[in-house]
Amino acid sequence: QTNLVESGGGSVPAGGSLTLSCAASGRTLSYPIAWFRQAPGKEREWIAAVSWKGDRQYYADDVKGRFTISRDNNKGMVWLQMNSLTSDDTAVYYCAAQSPASRPDYDYWGQGTQVTVSS
Repeated sequence: QTNLVESGGGSVPAGGSLTLSCAASGRTLSYPIAWFRQAPGKEREWIAAVSWKGDRQYYADDVKGRFTISRDNNKGMVWLQMNSLTSDDTAVYYCAAQSPASRPDYDYWGQGTQVTVSS
């Protein structure tokens, strides 16, 4: 069974921090995993990705320097540490895994977790 389950969302004041978790299982443990987000009225956007070994990280420009993605395959976990949050970071956040057959798309998705940043 292949599952991705996000947690850790919530409400935080502007300037605050939040860490999202993604519990991975099955095949996704050997796939690259990314975080996406979708704000109200906007398209879903990719924001960060980590290689399956965890040794390479990639970030979208608007989160670079503020967000950190990491993973521990022994624990089956991927995290997104978010700092210096602004109201523009308000969105539903999703983790997704990328099987070799799906590249460059992502074919395994979690259900999402809401992050609300109040200004």
